[in-house]
Amino acid sequence: MADTPRSGPARRPAIDIGTAMAQTSRISRNLRVGRISHRIANRISNRVTPIAAAAWLAASSAAAQTAVPTPASAAASAPAQQLAPVTVTGRAAPPATIAGWGDQPLAKLPVQAGVITSETLRDNGGKRLADIVSVDPAISDAYNTEGYWDYLTVRGFVIDNRYNYRRDGLPINAETSIPLDNKSRVEVLKGTSGLQAGTSAPGGLANFVVKRPTDAPIRSAFLEWRQSGSVTGSVDLSQRFGTDNAFGVRLNAAAAHLDPRVRDAKGDRNLFALAGDWRVSAGTLLEAEIERSHQSQPSVPGFSMLGNTVPSPGDPRINLNNQPWSLPVVLDGTTGSLRWTQQLGSDWRFIAHAASQRLKSDDRVAFPFGCSAEANFDRYCSDGTFDLYDYRSEGEKRRIDAVDLSLQGKLRTGSVDHALAFGVLRSRTHDTLPPLAYNPVGTGNVDGTLVTSPDPTPLGETTFRDERSTELYLRDAIAFDSRWTAWLGVRHSRIDRGYTQSFTSPSIALSYAYARDQMVYASWGRGVESEIAPSLPMYTNANQALPALRSRQAEIGWKGATDAFDWNVALFDVSRPLTGDVGACDPTVVEPTCTRQVAGEQRHRGIEANAGWHGGPWSVQAGAQWLRARIESSADAAVDGKRPTNVPARTLKAQVGYDIAALPGLSVRGRVVHESERQVLPDNSAQIPGWTRVDADARYETRIAGVTWTWRAGVDNLFDKRAWRESPYEFSHVYLFPLAPRTWRVSVQADL
Repeated sequence: MADTPRSGPARRPAIDIGTAMAQTSRISRNLRVGRISHRIANRISNRVTPIAAAAWLAASSAAAQTAVPTPASAAASAPAQQLAPVTVTGRAAPPATIAGWGDQPLAKLPVQAGVITSETLRDNGGKRLADIVSVDPAISDAYNTEGYWDYLTVRGFVIDNRYNYRRDGLPINAETSIPLDNKSRVEVLKGTSGLQAGTSAPGGLANFVVKRPTDAPIRSAFLEWRQSGSVTGSVDLSQRFGTDNAFGVRLNAAAAHLDPRVRDAKGDRNLFALAGDWRVSAGTLLEAEIERSHQSQPSVPGFSMLGNTVPSPGDPRINLNNQPWSLPVVLDGTTGSLRWTQQLGSDWRFIAHAASQRLKSDDRVAFPFGCSAEANFDRYCSDGTFDLYDYRSEGEKRRIDAVDLSLQGKLRTGSVDHALAFGVLRSRTHDTLPPLAYNPVGTGNVDGTLVTSPDPTPLGETTFRDERSTELYLRDAIAFDSRWTAWLGVRHSRIDRGYTQSFTSPSIALSYAYARDQMVYASWGRGVESEIAPSLPMYTNANQALPALRSRQAEIGWKGATDAFDWNVALFDVSRPLTGDVGACDPTVVEPTCTRQVAGEQRHRGIEANAGWHGGPWSVQAGAQWLRARIESSADAAVDGKRPTNVPARTLKAQVGYDIAALPGLSVRGRVVHESERQVLPDNSAQIPGWTRVDADARYETRIAGVTWTWRAGVDNLFDKRAWRESPYEFSHVYLFPLAPRTWRVSVQADL
């Protein structure tokens, strides 16, 4: 199913349970992600068949050898024991391992990706995945709110929380809160990802890189206060020991009291993470790590249109989930991995990498949805009231296991250098979703002043979703000389989700290094999604698999760097098949009346540009994206040729920094984030205006008695701008999320 809903306004539901179930199936057929899509649709309506899974995988790899001058050879090079996370300082170019070409610097790869380090996030006051949207112009919000897991939009496509996330390169489920305290960086690959993933939504992949033991000891403590009263404390410790420092261990722990500016959203979170390694010999490295995380916090629903009007933004501190019986969303996770890297001579290495993730969640909310009084079920009532539901899905369990085995290295054929990698990734998932409650409990209002009584009566039955996949991949970076490199790759996938499907995803690129640290490239690639028709009587092809949905991307880019200036520019064209319902789809009839099929295309064409400059005490980092997103050849005339909802056509993100010479160690920065208007309804009959937010912060670093102290202070939304930040059309319903109000923060970090 497509990430961007593409059907018209919702049908009228009734308040009784039977009709609510039919309404839910209609709501869910336009959605890929989201709380109600996964739970109400899958378990009340039973519209999605179980998606086969269990838990085992085979092992993983990532080539690293001694660097050589050619780009292709470098893609397979790295010292045998140098597998710890890269610490980026100054203007050093970070790697982007999610691109699939080893530890090669991003500046030398024919792809676009964002690499956001933990230091960047800390300087910007970032505390969760959604906070990276303020850094990269190609990344924006998608139903992001307090107390729930995060969604990202990349190049205008919502990336799938079940298939588009990785942890150290292995697949994970992002339907949870993912802690960043033990992550060295977040990498976001932009564009189709058929080479890097078996099935995934177009737009990109996100990869979390875990902090590993370092050669130098780390003794770091961090404490932050954030308005209105959130307090976070964390420690980061790393030490090597044993003969020749053969053993390493790294501990990350964090605890937080959550009290954001929005009301009725107090909670807490904690993390404990331990990573270790053993340098068995000069060519053998064993690594292991595990993390346990917990978050408990009430979630914050969105506002909506009031009748036919997009209201002006009100008080962004109002939480519509403020009933006396409202309960927090509880997200618990345990993830661990093992990795064995074996050097095979000077040019080749073998990597076996296995990981397991186990999630448990209690998803609970007083959920505003529609207006039965005015027969509008995709928005709230004209007078600011809405239908309120008691939603509870307690005891959800998700598990994913993965093993990746790979062999990477280099060889030379005549005058041509090859950087090769080939391997197999095996993964299995198993989700258990117990009976949930989704019951109408009365009326609420946008002021959050009406009180109702709860109804936690569970509906439906337990749903099991199982899935397994096997992926074979091959990559070859062919350096014809020091300037020309061809990048070839292919991934063959076989999935079993209650049905079996196989497909192959190729990728090709050609780069030309016309000067030192400067290159141009052209690339083409394909990604794949897989979908089945809903298992409802009204479908002629109920529970049948659709043909593999193949998205395509063509891109040309220009990258470069000098002593003071660096830049990258890319023009891209991404097209993705859209599925829809053809025929008279009436959920109240028993006879089949409609067919789920490919019914159009979503095409995003655009240009993105990023540049950085530094001179003396000044530094500037800026990026922009211009995007023309359209739905084409749609079977629904109301949306054909229209812009997808919640996709800004223009974004600008810029930062200016200045080092104050009068007080060495002190720097100040200002940031500007601008996003243009977004469509609210699929037929483009309503939109929210664009907005601009200004942030500011200061950092002071000094060393006293052998301890390095780093003080940070900042303010987000300096001018307390009031605006609708985003307009996700989720569950066939309009939602509006406001910009957070002005928020102050201060922190101190001590490093021994």
